[in-house]
Amino acid sequence: MDEHALGVHRSLAPHPASVGDARRLVREVLTGAGRLDLVDAAETAVTEVVTNALVHAGTRIGLSTRVDGDGLRVEVTDGSAQLPTLRHNGTLAGTGRGLHLVQRTVDRWGVDSHRTGKTVWFELDDGDASYVDAPRDLQVLSRSDARGTVHVELRNVPLLLHLAWHQHAEALLREHLLFSLGDLELDGLQAHAASSDAIALMLDHLPDPGVGEDPDKLMATAVEPGVTSECQLLPVPLASLVHFRVLGETLDAALALADDGVLLTAPTQPEIRAFRRWVCDEVERQSRGEAPVPWVDQSEAAPPEGRAGLEWATEVVSTSPEALIAADDTNGIIAISQSALALLGYADAGQLVGRRLLWIIPPRLRQAHLAGFTMHLANGRSPLLEHPVSVPALRADGSETVVELTVQSQNLPGGRHVFVASLRP
Repeated sequence: MDEHALGVHRSLAPHPASVGDARRLVREVLTGAGRLDLVDAAETAVTEVVTNALVHAGTRIGLSTRVDGDGLRVEVTDGSAQLPTLRHNGTLAGTGRGLHLVQRTVDRWGVDSHRTGKTVWFELDDGDASYVDAPRDLQVLSRSDARGTVHVELRNVPLLLHLAWHQHAEALLREHLLFSLGDLELDGLQAHAASSDAIALMLDHLPDPGVGEDPDKLMATAVEPGVTSECQLLPVPLASLVHFRVLGETLDAALALADDGVLLTAPTQPEIRAFRRWVCDEVERQSRGEAPVPWVDQSEAAPPEGRAGLEWATEVVSTSPEALIAADDTNGIIAISQSALALLGYADAGQLVGRRLLWIIPPRLRQAHLAGFTMHLANGRSPLLEHPVSVPALRADGSETVVELTVQSQNLPGGRHVFVASLRP
């Protein structure tokens, strides 16, 4: 460091308090150097980078700063080999925009990988944190080490289900982490970081089916077989193999808390739980040299259990002269009117009440329904709510009838939901 430069190096604990410590250290260095114009932008960027290291690495965090006549350089080092990726998340996503904030705030930033982990760095020349839409400079990656990799072959991959599972899993892990903050220990952070690494690997290598948000386009494109991939390769670094086992164990613990009502996460569809088990099992099996086992459709499963009944007057639907059907947030049918029964070819409500909505959805649309249902409960995504769409409905005799479907959601006490659908021939 030259005689005109100021800086500091600290080793931060893997603890949430380290985010505030990093902000304070950067502010102190800039204040000492008389560069108050850089403080706001630097605090914003270091908050995002250190937070990422905290929740995705779970190791001690190295923080280095240098400020001179040219500006500020900050380096944040952690022990995770997983490189951060700028993901262009649209309205489907509930998270993943932190790095875009860094990119819009700083003049340059990048990542250097090394034998023991990685270093994320950024530089600021001036304090104009204008948050423009276009990046000031692109991410620069340096992959300096070659690590052993297991190439896991995933067959018959449900791409929409993966997208929904990803958002549900991130929401569940985030809530589990917040729940644990009061007595958080290093093991808890490391488990969260390992789980995040496994999720990130899947998101990096399994393609987005690209169905969009427009309701009419969505109904035309979110159809089998276009939303299932015959085969996808998932390259898993040797160091990340154990992370898939940790992911399974951590999600099981979080789901148990959710089922007991401790966490507020919405009920989880059987397919969502099964998808995670399948991927984690495939990683473990194929790392031992065993042959791939394809994903198998799970749509005949029963509604998830463990949730108390809803305090909701089903008579609003069952006695209506309109063709109405109601489902709860487990995707289970709780009421249906006589007009809807006749339209679908059923004689008695008992033939449908208690079954999942999938029972009246043609198989080619079931993955789309499960994904949309899960993402709505995970992050509020609702492109089809209150928007009339023409869809095929499956009748009792196996035939199909096209109906104009309009779905409305009702929020109930305790965070529960009821969905009421109107069916018009």
